[in-house]
Amino acid sequence: MFEQMKLGAWSTGLGDKLKLPLRVELWDGERLDFSTDPARVTIRVPHRSALRYLRSPSLYSLGKAYVEGAIDVSGRAADIISVGNALAEHLGKGRSRLADALRRHVPHSRALDAEAIRYHYDVSNAFYAAWLDPGMVYSCAYFEDGDEDLATAQQKKIDHILRKINLRPGQRLLDIGCGWGALVLRAAQQFGARCVGITLSENQALLARERVERAGLQGQVEIRLQDYRDVQGQFERITSVGMFEHVGVQHLPAYFSQINSLLADGGVAMNHGITTTNADNRATAYGGGDFIDQYVFPHGELAHLATVVRTMQEGGLEVRDVENLRRHYARTCAAWTDSFEANAEKIRTLTDEKRFRIWHVYLAGCAYAFAHDRISLYQIVCGKAGQDPAQIPWSRRYMYL
Repeated sequence: MFEQMKLGAWSTGLGDKLKLPLRVELWDGERLDFSTDPARVTIRVPHRSALRYLRSPSLYSLGKAYVEGAIDVSGRAADIISVGNALAEHLGKGRSRLADALRRHVPHSRALDAEAIRYHYDVSNAFYAAWLDPGMVYSCAYFEDGDEDLATAQQKKIDHILRKINLRPGQRLLDIGCGWGALVLRAAQQFGARCVGITLSENQALLARERVERAGLQGQVEIRLQDYRDVQGQFERITSVGMFEHVGVQHLPAYFSQINSLLADGGVAMNHGITTTNADNRATAYGGGDFIDQYVFPHGELAHLATVVRTMQEGGLEVRDVENLRRHYARTCAAWTDSFEANAEKIRTLTDEKRFRIWHVYLAGCAYAFAHDRISLYQIVCGKAGQDPAQIPWSRRYMYL
C-alpha cells in the first residue's frame, strides 16, 4: 500500500508538469492517469516489484522492462517512444558514464564482430522482408522530393550513391556490408559495373546470391561472406552503407586505412553511416544507446561527424563531399515503424515475443532520435589524400543528372 501511495503522489506531480497521454494500470486494478485527455499509451504493471522501472525511468530500464515482460505496454510505437522519452527526460538520470567507458574498450575482433552481425541480421530473411521495401534495403532512404513511397526512395538512395561516386561501366566496385545485395545489383544492371559485395551475415549472403542468379548477373556480381579486414585487391569505387557503426570508434583510422589500401589511384569511396550528435562520441542520452547495445546492435558505436572526418584523414583519405540526411532517416524509420505495425500479426509468426517487442520500440525509437537530433546520418565522399586535384569535379552537378 505504501508503494502505491508513493506512486500515486508521483503520478499526480508528474501529471501536473507533463500532461502525458499515459495510463498506468496496477496489478490490483487501480488506474493512474497522467492527463485528462484519453490515454494513447497504457502501461500495465503486473506485480509490485515492477514499480521500480517507473520511479526512476530511463529509456534503457523502460525498454528492458517491456522486452523482458516485466511490464506490458500498449499503444502505437511512436506514442510509446514519445511518452518514454518524456518520462526519462524528466525523471531519469541522463547519460551513463560507465556505459560510455565500457563501450570504448570493446575489442572488435573478427569473431566478436561476426557474432554481433549474426545476432542482428540472421533472425530470418522473412522477418526483414515483412516490413522492409520489396528491394530489402535496410538503410536510410533518399526522399528527393519528399513525397516518394519507401520503395521509390530506396532506389533513389542507391542511385544517389552511385552517381555521387561517379560510377562508370566496367569499373570494379566493392560494397562493404552489402546487405541483401540491392546496391551491387543496381550498380551492375544500370551502371555496368563489376561488383563485389561482402557481408558477415550468412542469411544475407544466401539471399543476395540467389538474387544475383535470378538476375543473371553471376558474371558481374560476386557476393562474399567476408570481413572487410580480409579483402584484397584494387577497386575503382568503394561504398560502405550502414556498416561502419559496427567498426568501433577506436578502430576507425584502421578501417579507413583499409579502404585507402583497397582504393585504386584516382578512385572514389563513399561512407554512408549513422553518427552521434555528441561531440565526445558518447552514447545517446537517457539510456537509449544502452538499450540498443544490449538488445539490437551488440558492440555498436557511433562517432561524431568531426571524429569521422578526422579518422578518414588519419586513414589517408581526403573528404570531398558531405551531405546530412538526418531528415531522410527520420522519415525512413517512421515508414519502417508503420510497416512493422501494419504487419504485426505476420511478424509475430516469424519470431518470438521478445524479439518482436525489441523491434517494436527500436524502429520508433530511431525515428524519434533522428527527428530530435540525437543521432544523424551523413554520406561522405572521399578519395586518396594528396592526389592531383584535377581528379576532383569542379561542381556537384554530376550528382543530380
